Amino acid sequence: MSTATDTPATSTTPAAVAPSRGSRFTSAAANYIDERTSISGLVKEVGRKIFPDHWSFMLGEVALYSFVAILLSGTFLTFFFHPSMVEVEYEGSWIPLKGIEMSAAYASSLDISFEVRGGLLMRQVHHWAALLFVASIGLHMLRIFFTGAYRKPRELNWFIGFVLFVLAMAEGFTGYSLPDDLLSGNGLRIIDGMVKAIPVAGVWVSYLLFGGEFPGTEIVGRLYSLHILLLPAILIALLGVHLLLLVINKHTQFAGPGKTNDNVVGVPVMPVFAAKAGGFFFIVFGVIMLIAATFTINPIWNYGPYDPSPVSAGTQPDWYIGFADGALRLLPPGLDLHLGDFTVPMGILIPLLVLPLFLGAVAFYPFIEAWVTGDKREHHILDRPRNTPVRTAIGAAGVTFYAVLWAAASSDLIATHFKLTIEGVIHALQALVFIGPVIAYFVTKALCIGLMKKDREIALHGYESGRIVRLPGGEYIEVHQPVDEYERWRLTSFNEYQPLMIRPNANGRITTNQRVRAVFSRWFFEDRIVPVTQAEIEQAHHGESH
Repeated sequence: MSTATDTPATSTTPAAVAPSRGSRFTSAAANYIDERTSISGLVKEVGRKIFPDHWSFMLGEVALYSFVAILLSGTFLTFFFHPSMVEVEYEGSWIPLKGIEMSAAYASSLDISFEVRGGLLMRQVHHWAALLFVASIGLHMLRIFFTGAYRKPRELNWFIGFVLFVLAMAEGFTGYSLPDDLLSGNGLRIIDGMVKAIPVAGVWVSYLLFGGEFPGTEIVGRLYSLHILLLPAILIALLGVHLLLLVINKHTQFAGPGKTNDNVVGVPVMPVFAAKAGGFFFIVFGVIMLIAATFTINPIWNYGPYDPSPVSAGTQPDWYIGFADGALRLLPPGLDLHLGDFTVPMGILIPLLVLPLFLGAVAFYPFIEAWVTGDKREHHILDRPRNTPVRTAIGAAGVTFYAVLWAAASSDLIATHFKLTIEGVIHALQALVFIGPVIAYFVTKALCIGLMKKDREIALHGYESGRIVRLPGGEYIEVHQPVDEYERWRLTSFNEYQPLMIRPNANGRITTNQRVRAVFSRWFFEDRIVPVTQAEIEQAHHGESH
């Protein structure tokens, strides 16, 4: 007689052994794709990529995740925005503007804000994410600059990152101009004036850009095409190249135990870094949503449609374009050149020449420094900013120059809020734009050298403990607390570079280029502090023991 216990314990039903139809289909589809793309090898290779976990590397992640928020919110807005300059009569729910003639672009922006469910939230998410995108790219580039992460083999990636920064500003400006409200119209009018200031070609370029005399009939449609098609496509392509080069060139890292140019210490992409990155994405996205839901930005319904008559103080562009607006405000009057019947507006042309030179110096700085220093080695370990005084001082001077131009864009607000004369504010900023970078350079360089000397003293003698003891001979000394090996290693682990030596070329001649390069090299490495050697440490310990 058979019972339930007669069945062997290892027997199972066919349904439990055979895989489900869905899993078989998924496995077959995965094998089909992998056999034709070899994507599993790519995933495995990327998954083994090691990423350091220092907090400053998260600035690049913030930029990436805010860009994702821009794409998601922008896709929503494209379904309801009408990029047209056709005049319509507003019949929406915002009573103060009811019955007023305006462009279809401005009317649809109002409808998104008041008629579309969730429209105002998405508008503000889009705007706040755009501001965060530009800010995080800027901070990310500052971190890369001050730590020397742009050196070989990452010069090209620095240049691509700079282009991404410029494209982000262009994306922000084109999006800022789309609603055709009072503020965006004033910004476009400034651009139109700058374009027309270009001799000979300026008037024609303005006519083609605006589709006729300002404000034209085509400008919103053309900006819309740039904003949602051309610029995003270039951004996404360059972002992909930027991330690909990051994987190929290995990640930089701060100095520490086990960290060398050939060995990256951190966590692998899969699964640790991917899990952290996924969680951080939701944090960034959540913060953007929280800010957008609680803080109003760009309330276009308060400004009204574009009309040149009610322009007043306080009409600034978004902060990232402020440096260009400030450069225009700082130029003194009376600079125009009169050539017969023609006037050359130098007050506009000078900023149009100076700003590209400034931006070009930023874009090509890695190549300029490599030429000055003659350094052709690969660098995967980051510098402490204090250990490169001249580079850090150059960065401080550049940031100061940018900050003065940025402040000049709000010269009218500074004057009204602090009850100052607008002339006094402009004159002070005109002086600061020349004096400020010089002061910042020398102060920063002095601070770096002082910190390096302090690090050298700590490495040799330790930290001041504040405890005073009396020696048998009656002498009073302060007892120093010695540093551990890791801390001493961190304080002394930097390279001592030497200025380039002038050497004759193959023809036995010393060229002008070599002389100029040697002068810049001596300037770049002057006042350098020699790292502490092991012999000096042993000598200091021997002296303290006695």
